[in-house]
Amino acid sequence: MTLNAAQIIGLKALTFVAADEERITNLCALTGIEAIELKRFAGNDEVLAGILDFLLEDESILLKFCRVADLQPETPKLARDVLSGVAPEW
Repeated sequence: MTLNAAQIIGLKALTFVAADEERITNLCALTGIEAIELKRFAGNDEVLAGILDFLLEDESILLKFCRVADLQPETPKLARDVLSGVAPEW
């Protein structure tokens, strides 16, 4: 997966989380980041990786995101790894 593809998935994840009041509130509570800061740092790979981590922590939310974004369930983890600079496991 390319960095650009991972960033697009991260931005889709941010949009998905921000579209639901409960999800965005939970994300902000867990990370300590304010919603307005998310908008400002939306292009930051570490922030996008953190949003994907948030989705990866809850399988039901992850699967809902994958359905909405038309992604395979393993794709968000791959994107998170690319955004975090983690080498893929082969």
